[in-house]
Amino acid sequence: MRMCRNLSIIPWVLVLAACAGAPAMPETTYYRMPAPIVAAPAQVPVELPIVVAPLEADGLYSDQALIYAMDAQAGQLRSYHYQLWIDPPTRLLQRRLVDTLRRARLSRVVTDRLPTRMAVLAVSGRIVRLERIKTDSGWEVVAGLVLRAEPSEAGKPWVIGEYHDRVPAQGESVNYSVRAMAQALDQIAADFIADIEAAAKARAAGEDTIQVRELEHE
Repeated sequence: MRMCRNLSIIPWVLVLAACAGAPAMPETTYYRMPAPIVAAPAQVPVELPIVVAPLEADGLYSDQALIYAMDAQAGQLRSYHYQLWIDPPTRLLQRRLVDTLRRARLSRVVTDRLPTRMAVLAVSGRIVRLERIKTDSGWEVVAGLVLRAEPSEAGKPWVIGEYHDRVPAQGESVNYSVRAMAQALDQIAADFIADIEAAAKARAAGEDTIQVRELEHE
């Protein structure tokens, strides 16, 4: 009888031993970018209120997981399973752009929503690149956005642009890449603000031109 009891315990001991030896599941980490940095307030503020819509994104760029590539050409993209943005990139970049335009004092009102009957300068966009890339010298990040600014009332768009920036990360961890991504997006926002200022200045002078910026294709 005692031998039978001992034999019945053996499977449970084996199960517990297997559990103890199994590797622990990695914890999911959520990343938020540092606050945007604006060098100086806008010199030619926009009289219209500015409304920034959520950005569009296709495929991997619409997912909350951070994207990376192990080759410098970024020919094969992968997504992390446990390294995520705190919000979907379409919303994350919308809120960051609202915050940046406010800090730049580009208009007295910069928001994500206003009554549809109000005349506004509508900002919309699409994410074309947002990833960290492994290179021979370490990691770097690439950000690419298509951005558009146009009045809600009839008229030509003010700005139609493709913006791109590449920034090396200062370390191997994902944290360094997140900081580098914030720097890249700050530079894109600075270029976009400069184009909106140029459009506002042209309209104040009676010109009705469209500011167009093309992506620097690599």
